[in-house]
Amino acid sequence: MACGSTPARKVMVVADPCRESAAALQYALSHVVLENDTLILLHVENPNSAWRIPFGTIFRKAQSLPASAGAASMSSSSSSSSEGFGGGGGGGTIDFLEAMKQACGIAQPRLKVRVQRAEMDGKDKASVLLAQSKSHGVDVIVIGQRTTLSNAILGPKRSRSLRGLDTAEYLIENSKCTCVGVQRKANGGYLLNSKTHKNFWLLA
Repeated sequence: MACGSTPARKVMVVADPCRESAAALQYALSHVVLENDTLILLHVENPNSAWRIPFGTIFRKAQSLPASAGAASMSSSSSSSSEGFGGGGGGGTIDFLEAMKQACGIAQPRLKVRVQRAEMDGKDKASVLLAQSKSHGVDVIVIGQRTTLSNAILGPKRSRSLRGLDTAEYLIENSKCTCVGVQRKANGGYLLNSKTHKNFWLLA
């Protein structure tokens, strides 16, 4: 994308070692960030959470970004570079945030990328993310959103009464800046949720 005279923005992607986070990053790189923007990969560390999915498998299974050779390289490069992250690759481990940063460099070499970590300190994840977005002056938040059975059957609004607001929904409803919840679909497209658009279908 050509940046032209568009003012530089700060785009924050909620970074976790999971497929939803990988999808959010792919969406941000292909549809949100411009060359003069700054991309912030923010991870909220939860000592009580145990990730069970080897991060190396995420990009192997994720489809490459559409119509972009660099994006395809992002997928394959991230697979191999992060193979050791809990995946028994035998080549040592790599921090998943560093793997995501490397993927950004392959997809958009000129993009400014910052990696940030935040502690929960007894707070809930959504509140920490909201506070961090304010402190960093973020213009857009992109967060991966998991599909649940109640959400698929009833839709996001009606299913809230069954499970309450999840992290993505809380940010969408309460952030001062634009927040987009991203679900990667099997056909390569995205299902997007924001304060103004619910279940918006976007082809990759």
